[in-house]
Amino acid sequence: MTQAADLAYTIRRAGEFRLIAGVSAAHFVSHYYILVLPPLFAFIRADYGVSYTEIGLALTIFNAVSAVLQTPAGFLVDRVNARLVLAAGLLLGALGLAVASVVNSYWVLVAMFGLMGIGNTVYHPADYALLSRHVSPERVSQAYSTHTFAGLAGGAIAPATLLLMHSQFGWRGAFMGAAMLGVLVAVVLLIQRDEVPERAVAKPRDGAPEVDTSWRLLLSTPILINFVFFMLLSLTNFGIMNFSVVALGALWNTSPVTANTALTCNLALGAIGVLVGGWIAARTERHALVAATSMLMTALACILMASIDLGVVLLIMVMSLSGFMTGALMPSRDMIVRQVTPAGAYGKVFGFVTNGFNIAGMVSPLICGALMDRGEPRAVFLTLAVTAILALITVVSVPRRRAA
Repeated sequence: MTQAADLAYTIRRAGEFRLIAGVSAAHFVSHYYILVLPPLFAFIRADYGVSYTEIGLALTIFNAVSAVLQTPAGFLVDRVNARLVLAAGLLLGALGLAVASVVNSYWVLVAMFGLMGIGNTVYHPADYALLSRHVSPERVSQAYSTHTFAGLAGGAIAPATLLLMHSQFGWRGAFMGAAMLGVLVAVVLLIQRDEVPERAVAKPRDGAPEVDTSWRLLLSTPILINFVFFMLLSLTNFGIMNFSVVALGALWNTSPVTANTALTCNLALGAIGVLVGGWIAARTERHALVAATSMLMTALACILMASIDLGVVLLIMVMSLSGFMTGALMPSRDMIVRQVTPAGAYGKVFGFVTNGFNIAGMVSPLICGALMDRGEPRAVFLTLAVTAILALITVVSVPRRRAA
């Protein structure tokens, strides 16, 4: 009997590993696709003879479609096979890139990024639903961290590989190469099938009120607080990623090399922090404390950069520590959402709260860009410090009791 139990445990562990690998590969592609256009901006602009604003319209359409449709995609994930929905999203993204590469039309390019936006809506709902439903509770935080790390890796590797493909095959060839990556991962997911059964969920006690898993769940206090937290966290992160280099240059005359080195260290340590954060989240239930501590460190880093010319070494150290702490909070961030999500509602809840990413992605450039245009680089960092503190206040307000 013991041998049979050990064998079943080993088989399940192997199945979980394959599931996590497949879902993480899909997340890798999703971040790769988000950054497929920026490295090739100049080449596409020259080919079509359009402005940067017109090329940027493709990204605007991509993010707008994602923002509008991601929550409905979460409802779809909860109703049908999440793995198939995830594979379909990968294939839609690949199709958009393939068509954009072979059809010589600017407006087709814009339309195809809209199609890619539809594909992009499935990643967070389907990924988190699959991991939450099928991975053992004692390993789910580390599954989340692996998933997040894979996404960061996809974004990190995109510029270099796209430029390499462009040097050999042009931007159209680079698009086609990226499309083939999405098709490959989709095929792997389809071959995997549903190897790991969904974990059994404890039935409510007799007389206990039935948990509402309809759209009204998204308007409950814990879910709304998580949505606000995701949005504030993303506003802070996007501001640092997109505007720290120019703000440091304008405020302290920091050289582009130094500022970009500090940002690179911030992002690299963030990826390492995600893996460490998964280990931490597996060993504590105080996820809000982990997240709050991380946001406090980020706020202090922004205040320091706004107040003092840190020089080369201190700037790199401060940005590195901030990046590490930001990465470390991400598995705890996901566990906080999971704790207040009823079983059977992972898709819609994660689809809704992670929509804060999309909204922040649209709002952050407007806020920070306006401050830079007004000649207020110090205000950029102080504003990011405020959003980090507001995120801290928000995350400690999330109820701890699971809503299931």
